[in-house]
Amino acid sequence: MMEIKLSERAEIILRTVVQNYIGTAEPVGSRTIAKMTHLGLSPATIRNVMSDLEDTGYLSQPHTSAGRMPTDLAYRFYVDSLGEIPPLAREELERIERSFPAGVREIEDLMEVTSRLLSFLSQQAGLVSLPDIRSVVFKHLEFIRLRPYQAMAVFVAESGILHSRIIKLDEDFTQEKLDQMTGYLNAEFGGMSLHRIRNKIVKRMALEKEQYDQLLMNAMRLSQKALAQEENLEGGQVILGGATNILSQPEFSADVDKMRSIFSAFEDKSRLLKIIDRVLQEHGVSILIGAENEIQEMRNCSLVMHPYTCGDRALGVLGVIGPTRMEYPRMMAVVAATAHTLSRLLTER
Repeated sequence: MMEIKLSERAEIILRTVVQNYIGTAEPVGSRTIAKMTHLGLSPATIRNVMSDLEDTGYLSQPHTSAGRMPTDLAYRFYVDSLGEIPPLAREELERIERSFPAGVREIEDLMEVTSRLLSFLSQQAGLVSLPDIRSVVFKHLEFIRLRPYQAMAVFVAESGILHSRIIKLDEDFTQEKLDQMTGYLNAEFGGMSLHRIRNKIVKRMALEKEQYDQLLMNAMRLSQKALAQEENLEGGQVILGGATNILSQPEFSADVDKMRSIFSAFEDKSRLLKIIDRVLQEHGVSILIGAENEIQEMRNCSLVMHPYTCGDRALGVLGVIGPTRMEYPRMMAVVAATAHTLSRLLTER
């Protein structure tokens, strides 16, 4: 749609409709606008302006109401016209800091904490994508014997975050043998990404076996087995926290079909990952409003997202999902503050 230049009073009226509707979830009438603004316009004049805004696609009018509701276009105008976002209160910033316990090192646990925090602060659904494990740079790898023919492979990332997997052993190695293999693998592959490690191992395994002694061959096979499980995570993972918060929103609480559609979209996380992959290339807050996202079942929702990083490398994306009638300035502040805190913690580990 071609951008339409609005008059100053039309912008004020439109912004007032959006703000009022966000707060009440009720269609907004001309008398309400007259009371909330200082334009000195009569309700009749305001109705004419609102009618023009409806004709240009910014407002819609339910059949049962004399008031108007914002469209996706109105929300986009509102978001784009926001000035500097007010920061969160100190108490909330401190709560974000306290929400990341120093002892949490497993990546899945850390992201669960993050999604729950986003959900609590926003009262919407919190979304966090796990880092693409293939691009994570590892400091070292450990094998811990659990029981006969079973060990835990622990990948320690550059950020200090752990990735652990249980693997079956073809041979019942002692912990001493596992430690010897670990020492060789760390000397050979420390500081590389999983993707590079895996490619290097495949090439090494293709060489003549007599070039290696049995210990090194076992180390190669064991690491290949551990890495094969990590490769199964290709495409990434998404954690959603507080998805049921959406049920309390008036847009969805009385509409079973809408609720069913949204939760169906949440289950099909591959489509969310496509959106996340694009946001991962951006800087700062990204906002998709209603039909701006390609997931048909989520056309009544908006997504507010922000990449999180370790140093200068983007690892994943976090954000909130809620109705298009969301408090955008607050959602942007919550998401940005959480992303900045998580990024700093990952970088400092």
